[in-house]
Amino acid sequence: MDVTTILIPIIAVVFVAAILYFISIYNRLYSLRNSAEATLGQIRVALKKRLDMIEQLVDVVKSYAKFEKETLERITSLRTEVFKAGAAGLGDIDRESRMILNGVVAVAENYPTLRASEPAQKLMEAIRDVEDEIARQRYTYNNITQEFNTMLDTIPSKFVASWRRMVKLEYLKFEEEVEKRPETKL
Repeated sequence: MDVTTILIPIIAVVFVAAILYFISIYNRLYSLRNSAEATLGQIRVALKKRLDMIEQLVDVVKSYAKFEKETLERITSLRTEVFKAGAAGLGDIDRESRMILNGVVAVAENYPTLRASEPAQKLMEAIRDVEDEIARQRYTYNNITQEFNTMLDTIPSKFVASWRRMVKLEYLKFEEEVEKRPETKL
């Protein structure tokens, strides 16, 4: 047996294995990027849900207290922005919707009958559930982003990513006071 007869199949197997390995890296990078995008979509939906509930809560509070028209306009504006925003924009929307919610809760606290009303209590409970959902989705998104960004920094996936001109994903960052759950007790 000739050395080339043995060497050629071995080289071919190594070459095919390397190609398959790079294809698997490529697929993993796209899978992570798509997962991150899907998770951002879920965060957008949850933020919109929160804004819808805040608007309903404002409607309940309006019957007890005079409420500014600009608050409702800002909620409507945020609801529109939520599906256009990237990771950084979602942080801004989250911060602003929390400030609106805290303002509504502060107004509601001045009205004992409002605090005791069933619609207000149910809305506050629903908002607490959405807050938990947003926190879970943020955690998931940041974990996916970390894995994706790590792959962009490590060899050999770094070469596949640069070949496809992939860039790092942004983490969802929230200020310290925003990372705390908003007060939702009436």
